[in-house]
Amino acid sequence: MKLHELRAPEGSTRAPKRKGRGTGTGNGTTAGRGMNGQKSRSGGGVRLGFEGGQMPLYRRIPKRGFKNIWGTEYTVLNVSALNRFEDGATVTPETLMEAGLAKQVKDGIKILGNGNLEKNLTVQAHKFSKTAVEKIEAAGGKAEVI
Repeated sequence: MKLHELRAPEGSTRAPKRKGRGTGTGNGTTAGRGMNGQKSRSGGGVRLGFEGGQMPLYRRIPKRGFKNIWGTEYTVLNVSALNRFEDGATVTPETLMEAGLAKQVKDGIKILGNGNLEKNLTVQAHKFSKTAVEKIEAAGGKAEVI
């Protein structure tokens, strides 16, 4: 089967109802909206979340947490993830993105010290933990803060 041969199964799709196309169709004049009432009129209906004057669900539920709009959020990587690079390579945020280790650089990249590093690498990142610096230097590499 090829992409251009794909079709919906028989009976799974229907033609849309054509409303307002004459009285003989059964959906003419009022176009299936009925005679009177708020929903029959143009622009009629209630806003999203309105429950007829009852306190809406989004206001009944307690709000939790706090989002610091000035806070910094780092993309976190462990030292063990850097073993995929060749010996003597320079690891930058761009090379991490190309390798698929970091999907996005938020406010920077922070390297943590979980795992072991067997390669001699020059790692350039925005932040390092103490154990990460120790492990990178123990393997013969350098930890450079951008």
